[in-house]
This record gives sequence, C-alpha cells and structure tokens, in this order.
Amino acid sequence: MTRPRTQEFLVIEGGVPLTGTIRPEGNKNAALTLLAATLLTSEPVVLGNMPRIRDVETMLELLVDLGAEVAWTQRNEVRVCAADVHSTSLDEGLSERIRASILLAGPLLARFGSADVPLPGGDVIGRRRVDTHLFALEQLGAEVNADRTYRFRAPSGLKGKEFHLDEASVTATENALMAASLAEGTTTIHHAACEPHVQDLCRLLVAMGVHIEGIGSNLLRVHGQESLGGASHVVCPDHIEVGSFIGMAAVTGGDVTITGCEPNDLRATLLAFSRLGVRVEIDGRDVRVPQGRI
Repeated sequence: MTRPRTQEFLVIEGGVPLTGTIRPEGNKNAALTLLAATLLTSEPVVLGNMPRIRDVETMLELLVDLGAEVAWTQRNEVRVCAADVHSTSLDEGLSERIRASILLAGPLLARFGSADVPLPGGDVIGRRRVDTHLFALEQLGAEVNADRTYRFRAPSGLKGKEFHLDEASVTATENALMAASLAEGTTTIHHAACEPHVQDLCRLLVAMGVHIEGIGSNLLRVHGQESLGGASHVVCPDHIEVGSFIGMAAVTGGDVTITGCEPNDLRATLLAFSRLGVRVEIDGRDVRVPQGRI
C-alpha cells in the first residue's frame, strides 16, 4: 500500500508593508567564475560572501579533484590554494552537474598549457553553445579538438591578440579574461560582456596583479603577466536579488535597507525603478527604499 504524497504549501498573507534590513547573498555566477580564477596562481586566494549552494560545492569538488586545497574558513568564506594541481582533466561526472565547468578551461590552459573539459552540464534553457569560448581561446593561440571532451592545448603558451567576439557571451568573456591574464603581451577583446559578475572577475584579477583597462565597458584590454599572486576578495552581491528586494519594498509601501551592495552594479536596475517612480537612497554600500509604494 502506497502512502499519499505529502503536499507542501507556501501561504502568503499580503497587504503588509515590508520593513527592516537585509544583506543579499553573493552573486552565484560571480562566485563560480572567481573560484575558477583561483587556478591562475599557486598562492592562496580567499573569497568572502561566498554562497553555500550546490553549484559552488560542485565547483569546489572539481578544484579538489584537480589537486587544489580547499577550506571553508568562515560560514561564507572559502580559501583555495592551487599550488599542487596535478591534473588538467576535469572529472566527467562532476562536469555534468554544472555548466560553469567550462570556465576552468581558460585558467588551466593559461597556467598549465592544457585542459580537458567534458561537455558541460547544467540547466537546459535553450541554445547554449560554447563556440564563442572556443573562438576566444583559439585567438589566443590554443589548439582545440572536440568529441565528447574539449581538448585545449597551448604547448608554446598563449599570446595576446586583438579580436571581436561574435556574441557578448558572459562566460566566454570570462574565459578569455582569465586566459589573457597569463598570456604573453596585450589582449584586446571587442564586444565583451560587461555584466556585474564580469566586472567582479576583473576586480579579482586586478587584485591578483593583472592590469585591465575598460572594466565595465564592452572593450577590454588585458595586459598579461608572467605569474599572478594570491588575493582576498569579497564576492559581489547578487544584483538580481537586490532588485527583487527593491521591488518588494516598493509594491508594499515598505521601508527596507539592503546592505553590502555594489552601487555601480545597480545602474540599470535603479534606472528602471526610477522610471516607475520608485525612490531609492544610496549611502555608501547601503540601498534604502523609504516607503517605496509606487
């Protein structure tokens, strides 16, 4: 005899203004890319405001499988040291769990000269090709062969180059940025993505010793370095989550303060809300919606 399936419900009683202070989680897409960037150096990298979610845990498992040392030093702070990486081949089972596994191609190729990346997994949300990744890495001098695994090789190292991406792909831009960081000479990327998580990667790379021009724009110029150092960095807050809190405060007529924000990442969000008549106050890294009913 089978038991009846237990049903779970969310009961929401509306009509109550939201008030209080809240801190947003770290941006997941930024977090995964920053973890990949830890492979660019043999020195420790400490990342704060790291969301404790399944995708992050999978990325950490991939790093450990390659030989990196990983330790949670606080509730939302992780330390990664990739000094003893012994493999450049990603585990197929782990790679199938997240699409972000493709982000390990750039740093592995740049630092070690090779990367074997199985077909990335993750959510199937329509056409999600990786052609732009392959194009960008090939422009920097990589040889690419693919069947069920993408095999990247750069026996003579990567060389900086000027090129134009065929689409402003976030992850392809991030892969190109990481690869260019250890490439010889200067790399100029036209039609680059400029989302907040791309800018956060740039901020970490700069802290590690890379010189990058054009952060926040669609034209990035990366001056490659022979080696990179360790760094401490705080993952940028999720701008979509911040926007959600602003919207909830606005529609309920509440008074909500969102702390630890990155105001430069909210320009498009705040512009949209201003057109709706939502008043938002910014004080340093705090965003307040005072009695924000539209």
